[in-house]
Amino acid sequence: MFKNILRIAVAIIFILSGFVKAVDLVGFSFKMEEYFSPSVFNLPFLEKFALAFSVIVVVLELFLGFMLLLKLKLRAAITSLIVLCIFFGFLTFYSAYFNVVTDCGCFGDAIKFTPWESFAKDMVLLAALIALFIMYKDEFKPENLYGEERQKNNTAKSLVFGIFIGIMIFVMARGILSEPIIDFRDYKVGTDLKAEKLKIQKDPAEYKTFYSLKNTKTGEVIKVNQDDFVKETKYWEDGTPWKTEEGKNETKLVKEGYKSEIAKFKIEDPTGQDLTDQILAAPRAVLIFSYAPKAASPELLTQIETKASKEKNAVIYGISTDQNTFKKLKNMMMDGTAIKTIARSNPFVLILENGKITGKITGKDYVD
Repeated sequence: MFKNILRIAVAIIFILSGFVKAVDLVGFSFKMEEYFSPSVFNLPFLEKFALAFSVIVVVLELFLGFMLLLKLKLRAAITSLIVLCIFFGFLTFYSAYFNVVTDCGCFGDAIKFTPWESFAKDMVLLAALIALFIMYKDEFKPENLYGEERQKNNTAKSLVFGIFIGIMIFVMARGILSEPIIDFRDYKVGTDLKAEKLKIQKDPAEYKTFYSLKNTKTGEVIKVNQDDFVKETKYWEDGTPWKTEEGKNETKLVKEGYKSEIAKFKIEDPTGQDLTDQILAAPRAVLIFSYAPKAASPELLTQIETKASKEKNAVIYGISTDQNTFKKLKNMMMDGTAIKTIARSNPFVLILENGKITGKITGKDYVD
């Protein structure tokens, strides 16, 4: 009884993890690009294959998880999942220990984990899979393997598995070619960007600086937060034995505040003037984004600009990381990573009405 409950629980976790990434494969590929970047594994030549790697990882999670759920090829499914868990464990440990990727994307944008939480999750799953391997080892024997599958109508299981594969292929293709079928991001249609920014302003994250002080007389070293440092004159008055250790001060988050990716929504003109509030206050705004201008189709950009230019009574801007991207529209600037949290295609069209998102359209769909 327990082993069946454990098997189903582990299978569902892998299926859910794979599903939330499957609906937004492009978003997951951005996370893979982070791992390949020079600041992490320094494998930039693999960045162009990030989407392909993302598909492989998601397919393995989904299909192996569903095989475990149905008890199809049980030994192969559990063994493969153990290998997958070890791989994920290495990535999350590396991210946590070196603090290089702050969100592994294990559950896409649906559930956020810190690197250490992700590593702990992987270790728990690994332990559960090893336990399942031990508990089900008798069913791996040749005399049990085929007889059991015949008794449980393997044809019906294969049919269910085939239907599952078909649904997942549709979900993944939709996420790659268009917008995700389910949007877990902060920038989903219906989101009021003005209201979100107000929440961020009312409940900001708070940081404090902790000074590393060394007593020149006793050699004692202590950490003192900025408030106590200012209050206690003994730390800074004339003749104090306490001296600040250069390069050892730390800034720490002491209050989380309201978290939203919309905090990064900041649009500037090429001179650095912030036009965000003006855009959010407009009755209608049509914003064309490109996170990688050099990789975008010039022909498609021209078509989008031509169509957008016909919009009446709307604020229309082209927003990218290069001030020379758009030829017919006013060029605005935004951080490339911030654009990727909004756009899943390059280029991409976002439509706002009084600061509320009313439309999200891939560049190709916009001109069709």
